[in-house]
Amino acid sequence: MFEKCSPNGYKRALDGIEMKTLAYGDKTLMVEFLLQRGSTLPLHTHPHEQTGYLVKGQVRLTIDGEVHEVMPGDSWCIPGGARHGAEIVADSVAVEVFSPVREDYLPQ
Repeated sequence: MFEKCSPNGYKRALDGIEMKTLAYGDKTLMVEFLLQRGSTLPLHTHPHEQTGYLVKGQVRLTIDGEVHEVMPGDSWCIPGGARHGAEIVADSVAVEVFSPVREDYLPQ
């Protein structure tokens, strides 16, 4: 699969959080998140391993009770089943990869 960069295809995930599936295969799915300052991703769990990279901005990421101040260039890996969430400190862009593929994030 190959996808050209496009400003289209974003959808609202939560208030202040837009997402776009960039590419996916049999085992992984890559998503870009546009995160608005002041928005929150509530603590939650899912069975997917989640590996991410902060392109720009600042995020306060909580993984299993441990808080991380994430800055551009920082990366993380959240094990499947781990309780996690985020507070968006500054307008941010993050890219994350999920494995196995999140069926709910596949393009319609």
